[in-house]
Amino acid sequence: MYKARRRAALVTINIISAVAFIFIAVNLAPQTKLTDYQTYSNIFPIVVTAFLFALLSFGSVTAFVNIRENLEKKIMRSGATSYMTKFIDRLRFCYSLDDFYSAVSEILELEADCSVLYVDRSTDYVLYNSPSKITTNPDVLKTLAQNYSSRWHDPINFIGDKLGLVEDLKKARGFFFVSDEEHFFVFNRYTYLIDGEIYRTLYEEFCRFQNRSRIISSLSEISELSTEWEQLADAQQAFLPQKMPEIKNLKLGAYFRPLINVSGDYYTVLPIDEHKTLLMLGDVSGKGLAAALVMGLVMNTVKIKENKEDLPGMIIAVDNAIKSMHLQDKYTVLFIGIVDTEKMKITYVNASMSDPIIVTRSPDGYRIKSLSSNCSIVGIIPIDLSDIQVSEQRLFSGDLIMMASDGISEVMNADKVELGDTELFTDTIKASASKNPDDFIKDMVDLVMSYNADTRLHDDLTMLVAKVER
Repeated sequence: MYKARRRAALVTINIISAVAFIFIAVNLAPQTKLTDYQTYSNIFPIVVTAFLFALLSFGSVTAFVNIRENLEKKIMRSGATSYMTKFIDRLRFCYSLDDFYSAVSEILELEADCSVLYVDRSTDYVLYNSPSKITTNPDVLKTLAQNYSSRWHDPINFIGDKLGLVEDLKKARGFFFVSDEEHFFVFNRYTYLIDGEIYRTLYEEFCRFQNRSRIISSLSEISELSTEWEQLADAQQAFLPQKMPEIKNLKLGAYFRPLINVSGDYYTVLPIDEHKTLLMLGDVSGKGLAAALVMGLVMNTVKIKENKEDLPGMIIAVDNAIKSMHLQDKYTVLFIGIVDTEKMKITYVNASMSDPIIVTRSPDGYRIKSLSSNCSIVGIIPIDLSDIQVSEQRLFSGDLIMMASDGISEVMNADKVELGDTELFTDTIKASASKNPDDFIKDMVDLVMSYNADTRLHDDLTMLVAKVER
């Protein structure tokens, strides 16, 4: 009815406008030819005609808009159709299922006296149903499930007294929409009184609501997940030293920059007595939550180990702890050493860490001594005490011990050359070795960032630096 009347109004207005324009054009047609360049009298009627045509066009559009608004007010916002129009208006501001259910309850149920059933046909789970006989009747639910399965794809449907499809709206006692295997049923006895034009608009708004609510739900989940990741990152930071301990004859510094919120890198400094200090730095395979869990497990295992001078026992304890998690592909490489500033030595186990070094002063300048690997990776392959060697290296006053994850040495420049393979890397280490640990770390970080040429990093960056003094 609404659509037919709107079309009739548009046709009527167009006919009136056309007749008026023809009348004006005939009566104001120029009496002289356009080629008469001696006078401008022929231009006046053309200008007047164009102006009047524009005025008529504007008047026609304005008249149509006013008529359409009056028709909408008379038909779409009155009688039975007004309930659906009001529901559409409310639906435009629904952003969650709670909003949607409130609109259903307050408008369709309380005002329009409808019974509503909202079903997820992929699971036959009832998302919402009105407290009425028809929507709570198990036989009704069974019949609807049999008649309209999850494979039903017709978007707009009308149902009769026996819950079957009807084409004649006069026989309709309800309607239902289908969108993404979700069926939205609305039952009432006056469906035939509702203007048929409203259903397409209502269905489109229903689909927009579904998309809107799912997007918002996803964003909420992401937000909650982000919050959880931030909390996890904070918890992980708590495992790391919050402040470097003050140790006689040993200055310390550290740098930790995870690639994402959480990291598989870790380090710690644990004083054993007045002269001995345990240093550890490691890297868990992979990224993300699993790596962070292993990192926390390793740190906790080392901290609770009573005999911290038993380095082989420490490695075995870490190995057993990781294997007890049954993560299959998770393991760690790590360097763990004890610096003795009284005997001036470092005792260590290097479980496949590639970069631990001592930078020591010599007559020719600073030189680099590698603390080579003497143990396999930990946590994934069989390992026992016989597989673990303990090595020692003599220390001198002014020596600098550098432990770093491979994110430092493996950073690449634009030519895909790793920093650790360049003379620039070793030259920078030697040039900065005389500085205190914090300044040395700053020089190395600046080198990494400049060498990386402001491109995206691909790994965590972690360093632990100790400088021996007497």
